[in-house]
Amino acid sequence: MLSVLSMTVQAKSIVILGDSISAGYGLETGQGWVALLEQRLQQSDKKYRIYNESISGDTSAGGLARIDKILKDYQPDIVIIELGANDGLRGLSPKIMQANLAEIIRRSQHAGARVLLLTMRIPPNYGKRYTQMFYKVYQQLGEQLSVAVVPFILEDVAIAKELMQADGLHPNQKAQKMIEARVWQYLQKLL
Repeated sequence: MLSVLSMTVQAKSIVILGDSISAGYGLETGQGWVALLEQRLQQSDKKYRIYNESISGDTSAGGLARIDKILKDYQPDIVIIELGANDGLRGLSPKIMQANLAEIIRRSQHAGARVLLLTMRIPPNYGKRYTQMFYKVYQQLGEQLSVAVVPFILEDVAIAKELMQADGLHPNQKAQKMIEARVWQYLQKLL
């Protein structure tokens, strides 16, 4: 006779390592794209549990400082990285951001996790050269480290005032389903 313990299917884990976009800045609990993604996983027959380790204002350096503990605590099967926007908004070096993100990816892969990297953009007022250097970091990391890269997750959101909060930086509740669907399109290939 099988014990109840051996019959229980162990849920796999997904860690979201991000900033305010993933932390749900300005939204009620449960309204952000991460919560919507967790609902989708629960409604499907996919046995995954999401741990949202996103902090508003976080940078790639902050994510790097936290990744070892996160990997140890959750032993994730998948790590979704949504960092970099605050590096760009602070005018930090894209090379340093790239090195930080690369190390987060390497450590995640070394721990046995698959990685999904979410691309961010910064406003054009930072200058063409800087914004292009910033945006290219994500594709370069995808190619160099063989990770799946989601194109700019706010592609159709950031240009629509009705989908953004008053600050013009954070998506509102109406935009969250669009972000979740964009991430899901790439995530489901890793499940």
